Amino acid sequence: MLNANPYQQYQQNAVKSASPGELTLSLYNGKIKFTKQAILAIDKGDIETANHTIIRTQEIISYLMDTLNNDYEISNNLSSLYDYMNRRLTEANMKKDKAILEEVLGLIEELRDTWGEALKVTAGRK
Repeated sequence: MLNANPYQQYQQNAVKSASPGELTLSLYNGKIKFTKQAILAIDKGDIETANHTIIRTQEIISYLMDTLNNDYEISNNLSSLYDYMNRRLTEANMKKDKAILEEVLGLIEELRDTWGEALKVTAGRK
């Protein structure tokens, strides 16, 4: 059966063929997208969308926490940072506080950029 949406099929193929590092980068991009959507929703007074998108961001963070390899010290540091972001997102969701979301967004963007640079460095070694 043909997939009716070519873009959706493209996305599915991209996920299936991506390396673990590329998938992690995609998850960071997803967190950024949902956090920005939550900020816009708060600006518009759309509490339901803000709640939904903050929860989506938290789900991605929880997934990343669950998949950390605790054999490395950096994993403990990332786990603490992810836990902090999750707590701040919970607070932002309860208060519908845009400033907290912007703080978390900055952390996520910094992690994403660092991860992207690490992927470039490791790709250059191959």
